[in-house]
Amino acid sequence: MPEQKTPRKKAQPAPNLDTIGLEMGNKPPQAPDVEEAVLGAMLLEPSCVDMAMEELSPSCFYDQKHRMIFEAMTDLYVDHTSIDIITVSNALLGRGELETVGGPSMLAGLSGKVGSAAHIEYYIKILKQKNIQRDLITASYDILRDAYDEAINVDDLIDKAQTKVYNAIQSNVRKEVQDISSVINEAMSDIQEQQTSEGLSGVPSGFVSIDRITNGWQRSDLIILAARPSVGKTAFALNLARNAAVDHHIPVAVFSLEMSSKQLVKRLMTSESGLSADKIKGSVKMEPYEWEQLEFKLRGLSKAPFYIDDTPGMQIMEFRTKAKNLVKNKGVRLIVVDYLQLMQGPPELKAMREQEVAAISRTLKATAKELDIPIIALSQLSRQAVNRAGSAGKPLLSDLRESGSIEQDADMVIFIHRPDYVGLSENMEDREKTQILIAKHRNGETRDIDMVFKSEQIRFMEMDEALDRLAASGAVPSAMNDDNPFPSSYGGFGPNREF
Repeated sequence: MPEQKTPRKKAQPAPNLDTIGLEMGNKPPQAPDVEEAVLGAMLLEPSCVDMAMEELSPSCFYDQKHRMIFEAMTDLYVDHTSIDIITVSNALLGRGELETVGGPSMLAGLSGKVGSAAHIEYYIKILKQKNIQRDLITASYDILRDAYDEAINVDDLIDKAQTKVYNAIQSNVRKEVQDISSVINEAMSDIQEQQTSEGLSGVPSGFVSIDRITNGWQRSDLIILAARPSVGKTAFALNLARNAAVDHHIPVAVFSLEMSSKQLVKRLMTSESGLSADKIKGSVKMEPYEWEQLEFKLRGLSKAPFYIDDTPGMQIMEFRTKAKNLVKNKGVRLIVVDYLQLMQGPPELKAMREQEVAAISRTLKATAKELDIPIIALSQLSRQAVNRAGSAGKPLLSDLRESGSIEQDADMVIFIHRPDYVGLSENMEDREKTQILIAKHRNGETRDIDMVFKSEQIRFMEMDEALDRLAASGAVPSAMNDDNPFPSSYGGFGPNREF
C-alpha cells in the first residue's frame, strides 16, 4: 500500500488592508496628501531627504505609487546621488516603474504640492502614526485568523500575538539623538546624588566584598552568572535575590525555568532558617525548637516583595512582556532568570541554536536597558573549564556555552568556582571554600572574591576578613551571615503559624 503523504498546509496570504477596511466599513488609515507633501519636500530640499530617510520606511507610504517613488529615492540616497525630478525619473525608468507612477508629470506635480518644507517633521510624524495603525490592524487580523485555527497551540498563539503587536509598535519607534550637553547634565545629577547620599547607587547584593566592586547591581546592566551544573548557580542567585528583597525591601522577581516555585521556596526556607536541607525536605525530622526557629526566620521572608514565575520553556517575548508588567505594577527593581539556555528564542531560529541563544541574550540586554533595571541571567558553562589543565579548573569567558554573544551582551560576567568540584579540596574546610570570579566588568574592575558555601544550608557567606572592612564601605552584609537564629528579645511562639 503506498505511503500516504500528509498534505502540506498552505501559507496564509497576507491580509489586504482595503478588503479588511471594507469589511469593517472603514478605509485603512492613510494620508495621501501628506505623502505627496513629504515626497515633494524631498524633491526640493536636501535637508528634508536626510530627515525622511532617517525616520521613514517604504511601508509608511500607503499609496503604491508613492511607495515606488520613495523606494527609488532610497536607492539614490544609498548610492550618494542627489535627489531631484530628473534623477528620480531616471531611477524609476531603470526600475520599469516610471509610467506606473504617472510619468515625469507626476513628479513635477509633487513639487507643487508642498505647503512648506519647514513642516516636514510634522508630516513625518503623521505618516509614522498612520503606519503604526495599519501595522496594528494587520497584526490584529493575523491574531484573529490564528485564533480560529484549531491546529495552533494556545501557548504558541499567545506568543505570536505578543510578538506581532510588539513588532508593529517597535518597528516604528526610534529613540531621539541626544546632544552631549544634556547627557552630561544627567550624568552630573547622578554623580551629585551618589556623592551626597549614603550607601550604594545600585541594588545591594548583600555581600560586602562584591558591593565594594560593583557599588550594587547597576541599572540597565545585564549580569551573567555562570558555572557548571551543581556548583551553586541557583543557590547564589537566590541568596542575591533574598538579600535585596528581605534585607532592603527591594522588589525582586525570579523567573525559574528549571525548578518549580515550591522547590525554590524550600531552598529559600533552608538558607533563611539555617536548618539543614534534609530537615526542610523532610528526610530528617525537626525538633520542636527547630520548628520555632523556622517559623521565626520566615517572618521577614513572607513579607518580602519577592515574586516567582516558574513557567517552563518560556518564550523570550513572553518574558519581556511579563517583566514590563512586573516593573510597572509591582515596582520590581531586580530580575533573576534561571537559566538563559532554557528560554526559547524566536520560532524562526529554532533550528539554529547559536543564533537562538544570541537572540535571547540580546533581548535580555535590551529589556534591562528599556526597563532601566539590572537583570541577572544564569548560564551554563561547557566542560572545557573542568578538563583544562594548568588553570586549577577556573572557568574562562570562552567557556560560556552555546554562543559568544552572551559575553558580548553582558555588562558583567561572574563565575562561581569551587575547588572541590574539580577535586582540589582535601578537607571539609577546603570543600566549603568558593571563589566568585568577576571575569568581565564593563564599568569597573575584575577580581576574584573568596567566600564560603554552606551546602547543607544552601547559602553563601562572606569570609570574616571581608566583613571586617564593612565600616569603610556603604555596603550592608546579608543577615544570613549571622548564625544566631533568634535575637535576644525573642520569646518564642507556637507551631502551625500562618504567614
